[in-house]
Amino acid sequence: MKIVKTIESVRTVVEAARRSGKTIGFVPTMGALHIGHISLIQAAAKECDFVVVSIFVNPTQFGAGEDLEKYPRTLQQDLKLCDKAGVDVVFTPENETMYPGQNLTWVNVEKLTDRLCGQFRPGHFRAVATICNKLFNIVQPDVAYFGQKDAQQAAVIKQIVADLNMPLQVVVCPTVREENGLAVSSRNRYLTDQQKKDAASIYQALVKAQQLVDAGVLESAHIIAAMRTILQQGSSIQVEYISVVDAQTLQPIDTIVSQALIAIAVRIGPARLIDNIIVQAPGNSV
Repeated sequence: MKIVKTIESVRTVVEAARRSGKTIGFVPTMGALHIGHISLIQAAAKECDFVVVSIFVNPTQFGAGEDLEKYPRTLQQDLKLCDKAGVDVVFTPENETMYPGQNLTWVNVEKLTDRLCGQFRPGHFRAVATICNKLFNIVQPDVAYFGQKDAQQAAVIKQIVADLNMPLQVVVCPTVREENGLAVSSRNRYLTDQQKKDAASIYQALVKAQQLVDAGVLESAHIIAAMRTILQQGSSIQVEYISVVDAQTLQPIDTIVSQALIAIAVRIGPARLIDNIIVQAPGNSV
């Protein structure tokens, strides 16, 4: 496995792989790797001939008062995990490499970013779309891999790839969960044991939502109320939002008539955690 820090270096390595006929799989990360990241890397290794992972804590996607300074940085452990998972090259740029001067060009995705996390993290998705665009231009992969846990992010990335005619496939892989159902996240390490127990109610609320939909309860207000009741059982949980939205447009819906995304964001102690499921109204196929 190669470790490179410059744009020129990663391009040289990837170009050599491409010349030899290899397909390039790419997993962009902010480090602090966990089994969710590893599942993306494994998917890339299975489907592509050459796997690139980037590790870059992107400062522009953290808002005022968010956890940029505290965000876990575990580079040496991350590199060991990448090597074990079969990664071919890890790109670990410095801030000055990705932002050598004042950044005057930004990628804005409209409508998809108005709701859910976009409503509570202004500017976040502009920064995510921009850094992913930059990384795609640098690495020039054939396939990029993202997790379903970050459903809104995945939708935004798919949109920029489609709208900007990028020769790139975006693959969204299933959410990986801990034993209690909590979606794995780099921020889970912020939680105490009791907070982790409380956090299990996030998935329990989503399971309840699925059960209601399966039983024919399709009114969003009823589903959200039932989910909120479960979340309120965790004493450390502060609900930021519970939303039922169209799975494609991410716009709120009053009644589920086809495919919907049910999403949650909560704050538990110092951590902000998100999760979601996709549901289908009974009698409708995808």
